[in-house]
Amino acid sequence: MPSPVAALATTAMLRRTDPVRGAVERLAQALPARADATVLLDFVEDDLREGLDALGDVQAHFHDLLQALQRDTLTPGALLNAGEDLHVLQRLEDLHEAVTHLRRRMSQAAGMIRRG
Repeated sequence: MPSPVAALATTAMLRRTDPVRGAVERLAQALPARADATVLLDFVEDDLREGLDALGDVQAHFHDLLQALQRDTLTPGALLNAGEDLHVLQRLEDLHEAVTHLRRRMSQAAGMIRRG
C-alpha cells in the first residue's frame, strides 16, 4: 500500500497529466460523499472523455479538408473523398449527446452541492 504522501503525489501528477481526471476530482471534492455522487462523477468523466474524443475527430475532419484543398491539383475524386462526412456526422451526434448529458449532470451536481 502506498504511503499517504505517495498517494497525494500520484493524484497531483494525474491532475497535471489528465485534465479530465483533475476536473472530476475537483468536482468530487465539492460533492457530498454519497453513492449517487460517485455514480454521477463516473458519468461526468465518461461524458467528458467521449465529448473531447468526438470533438477531436471533428477537428481532424476539418484539418483533413484543409489539407485536401491545399494540394497542388484538385480532382473531383479527391474533393469527394475529403468531403466524406458519414463518420464526422456520427461524431457530431456523439458530441451533441455528450453535451446534452453533461448539461443534465452539471445540473445534478449543482443540486447536490446546494443540498450538500
